[in-house]
Amino acid sequence: QVQLVESGGGLVQTGGSLRLSCLVPRGIFRYIATAWYRQGSGKSRELVAAAYKDGSTNYTDSVKGRFTISRDNDQHTMYLQMNNMRPEDTAVYYCRAFFPGMKTEYWGQGTQVTVSS
Repeated sequence: QVQLVESGGGLVQTGGSLRLSCLVPRGIFRYIATAWYRQGSGKSRELVAAAYKDGSTNYTDSVKGRFTISRDNDQHTMYLQMNNMRPEDTAVYYCRAFFPGMKTEYWGQGTQVTVSS
């Protein structure tokens, strides 16, 4: 059973910062692509950012210039640095590890992020 362990959520004021972490089993980390999703209350889950083994990244438009996805191979951990946060960033955030082109995927347990106005 592969488990991804998330941490770093919480309450922050508008304009503040948070960093989310997602610990991935060492044995699969170098083979996977990584991504962060979020799901606001009453909304569908949406892709926030993704990072691939070749170093490429992509972001949803609403977070470009504010959020940064990264991965640390030595720590087998993925991160989402969130700066200049807005109330509309409030959501449960999930990390995902996947093998591009394959169905196999793993999800974190979710962590609540709340941005107060």
